[in-house]
Amino acid sequence: MVFRSFLAAALLVATTLPAAAEKLSLAEISRYLNDLQTAQGAFTQINDDGTIDTGTIYIKRPGRVRFEYAPPNPALVLAGAGSVAVFDARSNMGPDVYPLNQTPLSIILARDVDLTRARMVVGHETDGTTTTVTAQDPDNPDYGNIQLVFTANPTELRQWKINDSAGGTTTVVLGEMTVGGAISNRQFDIQREAERRSGR
Repeated sequence: MVFRSFLAAALLVATTLPAAAEKLSLAEISRYLNDLQTAQGAFTQINDDGTIDTGTIYIKRPGRVRFEYAPPNPALVLAGAGSVAVFDARSNMGPDVYPLNQTPLSIILARDVDLTRARMVVGHETDGTTTTVTAQDPDNPDYGNIQLVFTANPTELRQWKINDSAGGTTTVVLGEMTVGGAISNRQFDIQREAERRSGR
């Protein structure tokens, strides 16, 4: 099951990549992420247990992301106001909330991304088609790391893999993304979403 899931993800990436690409510099990748203000599109998520989810992702830098999962997964994940909240429609409790700065995702959602910062990047390589950067919080490497996969000409983020502090791994493969345009801050309002779900 796990092998088939990762094979499916690999094939999905392979169908969207150009034949060859140069190794992107850390400065170029930092520039790209800092220029990326808003984006939305489809995503495929490969979970630690090998299961696969799909849905729609909304990104609004700095600090905000929204994962809307397609049925039958009732979950919703929001990052905003310095926190990450996981909503589960099957639960009568409120969301599970974590500090964003204690997750590797905060690295690409930071206001000023600087991958050239000392000890932030622990891996930087290319396979001739993509550039993969492995980054961590240099002051808190125990929070885990994030592996970012980019293509060049033009520079684009294609997927990421989060290796969390508990030893779990989650891979997100991005589909066709619409970059730019307005996305309401309400999409990332954790308190508003919690109140809406509680009927207040």
